Amino acid sequence: MVRKPAVAGSFYPGKAGELRRMIESLVEPKAPKEKALAVISPHAGFIYSGPVAGAVFSSVDLPDTVLILGPGHRTISPLFATMSRGDWETPLGRLPIDADLSEGIMSRCALVEEDEGAHSQEHSLEVQLPFIQYFKGSFTFVPVCISYRASYSQIEALGHAVSGAISALGREVLVVASTDMSHYVSREEAERKDFLAIRKIIDLDAAGLYRTVEKENISMCGYKPAAAAVVAGLDLGASKAVLIKYQTSGDRTGDFSQVVGYAGLRIT
Repeated sequence: MVRKPAVAGSFYPGKAGELRRMIESLVEPKAPKEKALAVISPHAGFIYSGPVAGAVFSSVDLPDTVLILGPGHRTISPLFATMSRGDWETPLGRLPIDADLSEGIMSRCALVEEDEGAHSQEHSLEVQLPFIQYFKGSFTFVPVCISYRASYSQIEALGHAVSGAISALGREVLVVASTDMSHYVSREEAERKDFLAIRKIIDLDAAGLYRTVEKENISMCGYKPAAAAVVAGLDLGASKAVLIKYQTSGDRTGDFSQVVGYAGLRIT
């Protein structure tokens, strides 16, 4: 089974050469790179959030296996939808799913179910892949799409399952949590609210992130994937999180009245 790209040609260029040139304009190949347990990366169109995603992946020494946690922007049946077989295709080539990691997560959390349909049109995971391909070339990965219905206790269970599966796998895995920050508010409001959430990630406070987003009504679409990544990171020994880059869509368009916020962080 090959999952064809759903947003090539819209969120990012659909032709390999054009896509590679665009990514080259967004990354910093000579930036110092560190091993990381997890990163937080945005998932909008590359012209908007690409500089933040590019900065994040430029800062990481990428392993051979990646796990991507993303929010479902459409209703999905399971709380957590994964795939354990097949390839995903982008204009830069095909990437195989890591069956051992996917099955390891499902065996540790019954809420994680196989569901190819949940991924067919979802962009939040897909848009991370070209950046990783640019730096890494070939790698295996696992997609996990997270429903908006998931409670914090369920997110925590997913995070523990992820860390358990990674530990059992016995090789390095980078967890990528895909999220944009505030949506369609002024730049001032976006920055004020977004940094409340960013601070919780820097503090490695998954429960605090979850509570803050809900209490402050922050329109951060992937706070649940981000919280799961923090839980998994702590299990795996994380002791530090740093903000790599923050900006808004207004920095690209010049319109600061209705922006979307983008944050990139690295957890080590």
